[in-house]
Amino acid sequence: QVHVVESGGGLVQAGGSLRLSCAVSGSIVSTDNMAWYRQAPGKQRELVAVISSDGRTRYAESVKGRFTISRDAAKNLVYLQMNNLNPEDTANYYCNTYVRAPWSYSAYWGQGTQVTVSS
Repeated sequence: QVHVVESGGGLVQAGGSLRLSCAVSGSIVSTDNMAWYRQAPGKQRELVAVISSDGRTRYAESVKGRFTISRDAAKNLVYLQMNNLNPEDTANYYCNTYVRAPWSYSAYWGQGTQVTVSS
């Protein structure tokens, strides 16, 4: 059993910052790519940022220069530092990770954490 739990969302004014955290626990041998997605009301879920097991990162164009993804591989944690937030960043943010378990290799999603940016 693998559990993925996000935290750190909330309400912030435009120009403010938030730091999201995602903890992966359970029967884990290792984690591979870890990513953050977001979904705004009425819109499709979109990739925000991804970090590979060797630390390479990739970002959506809309968040480049404002968001930073990082990970603590030893603790199976991934973070998303979000600076200079604007109302268009309002969405439910989801953590996604590929997990190598003793008997499987699968992708897992968290339940999401809401980020609301007021103008």
